[in-house]
Amino acid sequence: MSLLSITALDVRHGLLQAVRDVSFQVDQGETVALVGANGAGKTTLLRAIAGAHRASRGQIHFDGSDITAKPTYRRVAMGIALVPEGRRLFPRLTVEENLLLGAFRKQARRSLKSNLDFCLECFPRLAERRRQLAGSMSGGEQQMLALARALMLAPRIILIDEPSVGLAPVLVSRTIDKIKELKESYNLTVLMAEQNFPQALRIADRGYVIVHGQIAFEGRSADELNNNELIRKFYLGL
Repeated sequence: MSLLSITALDVRHGLLQAVRDVSFQVDQGETVALVGANGAGKTTLLRAIAGAHRASRGQIHFDGSDITAKPTYRRVAMGIALVPEGRRLFPRLTVEENLLLGAFRKQARRSLKSNLDFCLECFPRLAERRRQLAGSMSGGEQQMLALARALMLAPRIILIDEPSVGLAPVLVSRTIDKIKELKESYNLTVLMAEQNFPQALRIADRGYVIVHGQIAFEGRSADELNNNELIRKFYLGL
């Protein structure tokens, strides 16, 4: 059984249909990439899974339970963590205070100290700056903090929205490497939306190409994605 299953999902923003008839699944332990241009519907889809947008049609199942109508806080309590585009930190709070706010669900609060120690071990720069205000950190450091805050939830799946946005190329590469490292060491299940296709392909087990709110192609492996004509034309310029 898939950990996350999306069936015939539609999401609307007023008169605009941002996601149309989307179906896909994510299995335990996978890294799945949602690849598409800016405005393709990737963010809307992730936010719908997290509960920030309401589905107008279709179903979302998590670990066998229908969560389509569940509020966001109940999805968080089930272990669904979202790292939003633009980080969305609390800039006037310290690094440590931002991390502690991530430990929302009961399972995370029970292991608060060990989760905090784990996050600071994974991100040594955050340990060095745990008393620093989040808003005074660099973009790369803030992205680390956003990832670590999601880990504080002790998530069963982590939804990562455009981790490369606003970062210099070298920081993009480091961020993607860190996501791969965390996935392997923490046994994470990752669903990542990313318009930087070459970077997403480096760590994805498989993925989906989204065009105008619809899935245009499913790659059952990284090689299959890499060799798809649609991707080579529109994302790699070949």
